[in-house]
Amino acid sequence: MVTKVISVLGILFVILLGVLGIIQAKSNAEVMQVWHILKTEAPFGERFSPEMIANQPEPVQRYFLHAIAPGTPIAGSVHLKMQGSFRLAPDKDWIPMQAEEILATRGFVWKATAGQGIMQMRGADYYTRGDGQMRFSLWGLIPVVTAHNPDVTRSAIGRWIGEYFWLPSALLPQQGVSWKAIDDHTIQASLKADGEAITLTYVIDQQGKLLRSSFDRWGNQTEDGHYTKIPFGGEYPAEQTFGGYTIPSQVNAGWRIGTDRYFEFFRMTVKQATFQ
Repeated sequence: MVTKVISVLGILFVILLGVLGIIQAKSNAEVMQVWHILKTEAPFGERFSPEMIANQPEPVQRYFLHAIAPGTPIAGSVHLKMQGSFRLAPDKDWIPMQAEEILATRGFVWKATAGQGIMQMRGADYYTRGDGQMRFSLWGLIPVVTAHNPDVTRSAIGRWIGEYFWLPSALLPQQGVSWKAIDDHTIQASLKADGEAITLTYVIDQQGKLLRSSFDRWGNQTEDGHYTKIPFGGEYPAEQTFGGYTIPSQVNAGWRIGTDRYFEFFRMTVKQATFQ
């Protein structure tokens, strides 16, 4: 009798693994489809020149002249390879992570592997064409996080635009972005992304290097878990030049930046960036 029970349980376990495998394969296929669409984003066919920003305030010009070398092709996307860590709460340990991302003018896909051993998780966070999703699974098989609703989509739009510091070409005035200078070291970019109005605030140094960014992002980092606009952003201790673009290579980011409740949960170092 015991042998039969074990046999039945074994068969059910194999069936369960098969079902989970099919579900995960479908999820991976959807992610890769979005990845391919964004990776093949065509460049704008122009090259950056100081004349493109000649009518902007001096601090804005300083930022772009530092971020994009004259003569550099105006890219429509960037492929990033990175490694770092994240944590789920201020009192939790940092979890190691490796990731790749396609950031484009039509959205982003972030694929990551986090944790080690039996607690390793794999998944993706993405947004494109009005649809944002987050999917992570244990061992790349057992679903742990599956989020897909209007609030997740709206938050994903914020992440997409908030990471444009890695794709400065998308912030040029020619792309419909309105810039202004608050003071000699603070500039603001205002734009609409799929109906969502976003204002990015950048703090730069005398050379135009980006030191810090912030904006109001839709999120549920609240006491009762409801969604609202929350200050979000990061600090950038280091930068590196890739193919004519000088971008932050070290990112420390979190919710409620600029307040005494700042929760830094994301630390990442960019190892490679390929612009197209």
